[in-house]
Amino acid sequence: MTIDNTAEAYSNNRVGPVLRASSITSGVIEAAHVDNPGKAIRVDDKLAYVRIDADGELILRRATLEETLGRPFRMSELEVNLSAFAGRIETTDDYVRFYYEKTL
Repeated sequence: MTIDNTAEAYSNNRVGPVLRASSITSGVIEAAHVDNPGKAIRVDDKLAYVRIDADGELILRRATLEETLGRPFRMSELEVNLSAFAGRIETTDDYVRFYYEKTL
């Protein structure tokens, strides 16, 4: 790894879920855009899985997921389809928050 690549790695503050491709994936992508206005949401579709991320913080709200999926939604459904995630995670019955926290 070159010095330039190492410096880039340390400045990577992108956070978010990595989901198995499933029936909820498109709804989660849409909810990410709705729940994080003004943020650049990046979606990397690898066919078997989809990486969704944003810089610093990404929030997914249950109410928004219910709207985008068109049905009732339990946050535990997201956890079942979550193969990995970037950053730290905070979960409640009403939202999931992926975030970056720099500690010394």
